[in-house]
Amino acid sequence: MNLIIMREAGYQEAIVGLSLSHGITFERAKEVAVKLAPKDGGHNKVLEAITVWLDVTAPRYWWQEADTYRLSSKQSGSTMHTIQKKHLEQYDFEAPIYPPTLLHLNALVSAYMESKSVEDLVRLKNELPEGFLQRRIWVINYKCLRNILLQRTTHRLPQWKAFCAHIREYSLYPELLS
Repeated sequence: MNLIIMREAGYQEAIVGLSLSHGITFERAKEVAVKLAPKDGGHNKVLEAITVWLDVTAPRYWWQEADTYRLSSKQSGSTMHTIQKKHLEQYDFEAPIYPPTLLHLNALVSAYMESKSVEDLVRLKNELPEGFLQRRIWVINYKCLRNILLQRTTHRLPQWKAFCAHIREYSLYPELLS
């Protein structure tokens, strides 16, 4: 798994909005934001205005779980287009796969590259291991990230632990994610 925080935006605007609704200064609103961040039930809506763009390369099985978080947008490298451009290598997977499986998959890739038939594509996608890496640009807000941190920090998949640790370490405003 690879994760890069590409950009964070909206902090200043979120704090100004909070200062307006509470009739306080910008500096005081920053303090209030930290106090409201861990409160759910609409109290922490300031977090919804802070947007983060993530560049994530993760296995398909991780993305299935990440799709649980619907308050986001994702743009990905299409599996269909990715697997038809070249033969697969071990580095295309989260962990090495059994060499005969890789040979079989590449035979399916070759068959699809030659035929371009829907049947060959479906067979290839059907047999593609869940450890196949997919890269996506994930647009998400701080409220959703906070929810992920609450739910996934101690998750049994190591990718979630790595994701949560990275977000905590490299986000611009980790005090809002606690």
